[in-house]
Amino acid sequence: MSDRRTAILEAAATVIARRGVRGLRVEELAVEAGVSKALIYYHFEDRTGLLRRTLTFVNNRAERYTAEQSAVDATTDPGAATGAAPTSGPLRQLEQALLLELQDLPHVRENSTAWGELRASAVFDPELRGELALASVIWVREVADQLGEVRPTAPESALVASAERLTALLEGLSARWLSGILPLTDARTRMREAIGVEVAHLAGHTADRSADGTPTSPNKLD
Repeated sequence: MSDRRTAILEAAATVIARRGVRGLRVEELAVEAGVSKALIYYHFEDRTGLLRRTLTFVNNRAERYTAEQSAVDATTDPGAATGAAPTSGPLRQLEQALLLELQDLPHVRENSTAWGELRASAVFDPELRGELALASVIWVREVADQLGEVRPTAPESALVASAERLTALLEGLSARWLSGILPLTDARTRMREAIGVEVAHLAGHTADRSADGTPTSPNKLD
């Protein structure tokens, strides 16, 4: 991606976080990005194209800073990002990956706010829904894979269902925190509690599988 294209997308995320999707104006975006309006139209053709690419950019940026911070935590203090005691293992890695979205840092605030604005706009803009659905599926898949590391014998359907609940809750907690309804410490506590509930729930699914991993039907009459 070219530097100017990246600058435009970064500026779009900033303006959307500041004014919402409806408040996005090409004139203000051009000033924020330090480019001409003509260059914006050259790269993105129209408003819908710009919004779709911005949604993808915001999602990719979240993946990037989460992965980078997780790598740093893994080599220093794995509990640093969450305030938990230093530990290791797949459960702690799962907690870190989710709780890194609940940090009082400017780039996290901006990214989460822009994501929320774009998600809300997709309710009224069908052309945004495809990009949003794809980004959400990828996120759910990543969380499901991490849950699979914690509960290796849990069935795939259960892992995906747990991942969908956790990511949906995280979006809701983030929105409440950003809007001042819920303190950040409480939002993190609720997220940790939910992770514990889901992991315990998956353990129940694991108990319904045989030693070789094949599903069993303990209630079936022989």
